[in-house]
Amino acid sequence: MSDGTATVDDLDIRLEKHRVELTGYCYRMLGSSFEAEDAVQDTMVRAWRSYEKFEGRSSLRSWLYRIATNVCLDMLTAGNKRARPMDLTEATPLARAALSPRPDHTWLEPVPDARVLPTVQDPAEAAVAKESVRLAFMATLQQLPPKQRAVLILREVLAWKASEVAELLDTSVASVNSALQRARATLAERDESGADAAVSDPLDEEQQKLLERYMAAFEGYDMTALTALLHEDAIMTMPPFDLWLTGHDDITGFMTTLGAACAGSRLLPVEVNGLPGFAQYKPDPEAGGFTPWAIQVLEISDGRLTGFHFFLDTQRWFPMFGLPLHLEAETDQVEESA
Repeated sequence: MSDGTATVDDLDIRLEKHRVELTGYCYRMLGSSFEAEDAVQDTMVRAWRSYEKFEGRSSLRSWLYRIATNVCLDMLTAGNKRARPMDLTEATPLARAALSPRPDHTWLEPVPDARVLPTVQDPAEAAVAKESVRLAFMATLQQLPPKQRAVLILREVLAWKASEVAELLDTSVASVNSALQRARATLAERDESGADAAVSDPLDEEQQKLLERYMAAFEGYDMTALTALLHEDAIMTMPPFDLWLTGHDDITGFMTTLGAACAGSRLLPVEVNGLPGFAQYKPDPEAGGFTPWAIQVLEISDGRLTGFHFFLDTQRWFPMFGLPLHLEAETDQVEESA
């Protein structure tokens, strides 16, 4: 290695120390948890192969971010912008509700907090990190051109200096400042991050009680109780379907008609996208017990649920969250596996 003393194990350890924060960065850039992990793996491989050429003019961390940025920019050249259903279509009245799937690459994907949020001591820093992976903020990020996206994340989320970002992107400080100004303007225009930014970190007592009431209402499939928890403009989405519903009448109406098979479900708490969530298992009439159905991500504001998003590709999501692919009927509580 470049200093003549680093061993293979030493380099492995040094690279792995940065995996979670790099995954968080690539996730914000790409909007996909799986693509983010691929990008980080590619970054690690490139770092391994070129470590002999690493001259140490910058820190190993900065060098890895430079590689990761290039990997992400290469992946984004196709111009695909991942989105939520409400970014693509108008709300559908329940009377016209139809389940039309779109390809996986269309959708903004959920991610377990543990994969993208490194442990930090500063509560303010931790709160910023959580807010920056929430679905509304992520959806806005995806509207930015790739280099503006990188500048905004590095400057606003990771608190890099303009000069550091300019060096990483091989550009000028003036160019970085201009890109940041344009990115901020886009965020201000959309200004959609308020809905879920109201979730405190950690959850306050009122929010915790709201989640407990939601869990009881959903598992009991009590639409009256659920309606009491929903904001009148609450939104429900179900990727990979482009259908989305708004208002408690349409939401509960859907759950008792097209979604009626979810009655009797079990919920296990998960930490997802800096927000509270649940893994939903619905009854399995063939094998007995419960089968995975959705990762639910909940948005809370002013003591009500403003959004709940059901990500239905269970064969992909449940392993990523370390969740079992079956619950026995008699299982009242299952600890989430490591």
